[in-house]
Parts: sequence; structure tokens; C-alpha cells
Amino acid sequence: MQLREPAHLVSPRAIRMWTVEAVLGALFLGAAQLGWWFLDDAPDRTLHVVVGALWLLLSAAYAIGMPRWRYRVHRWEATPHAIYTQTGWFNQERRIAPLSRVQTVDLERGPLAQLFGLATVTVTTASAAGALEIVGLEVGVARELVDTLTSAAVAEKGDAT
Repeated sequence: MQLREPAHLVSPRAIRMWTVEAVLGALFLGAAQLGWWFLDDAPDRTLHVVVGALWLLLSAAYAIGMPRWRYRVHRWEATPHAIYTQTGWFNQERRIAPLSRVQTVDLERGPLAQLFGLATVTVTTASAAGALEIVGLEVGVARELVDTLTSAAVAEKGDAT
């Protein structure tokens, strides 16, 4: 039997958020590259130009490709008995957590998520594998999911251990 993909994609706005995160990371690395340029007193700048060109090319490819790839992969689904996630972009992971194992359900909105009207739902379970995270949900969907999972987990007869 093959495990099917979860039913729901994250918000399409997650693509823009992940793109901005990638660009901000690239700018940070670009600042380091620029610092190296000014601190290095070597007369030949060929290495700087080559590294800078590679950095620019790889940063652009990452900022364009990674968010779209992640959007195609990231999925989630909540059933009356379990929460099911699929995440990653290079390393992809599918996880199912029975509601009887849910310990906490959290909603988080960092500055970029707030800018794009998005949120992350984190479901902590009694599992050594760690929490399940659903990144890039619209705020309304995230709040509804938190309410649904909290109510369902409270109603479960399991002991979350």
C-alpha cells in the first residue's frame, strides 16, 4: 500500500515569503563577500570576481527555484484521528501523528509571515521524531486548524505519551 500525499497545499503566498527569505540570506552572504573584497589587499581580484559571479548565479537560482519547489512539496491534512504533513525540498518527509499523541498545538507568526498574512502551526507530539510543522498557512486557515486540532486532541481518549 502506497502512502498518498496530504490533501492541502500551503498558501501560494508562501512562495513570496520563501523568496524574500532566500534574498535576505543572499544579501547577508553578499555583504560578507563585499567585506572580503575590501579586507583583502591582494592586487589580483580575479578570485573575488569569480566567487562573486558564482554567488550571484547560485543565489538567483536558489531564490527562484527553492520557493516554487517547496510549494509543490509542502502539504498537510487533518483528519478526525490524525494530522498528516509532507515537507522539505531536497529531503522530503511525510509524517502522520495520531491525535492521541498530540501534546500542544501552537501558532507562530514571525515578521515576514505577518507581512504576507501567513502563519506556522506546530504540533508537538509524544514522539522522538519531534514536532510537525506546517509553514505558510493563511492566518485564518491556521487559526481554524489550531482550534480543530486542539478540540480533537482534547476529545481523544489517548494519553499523549
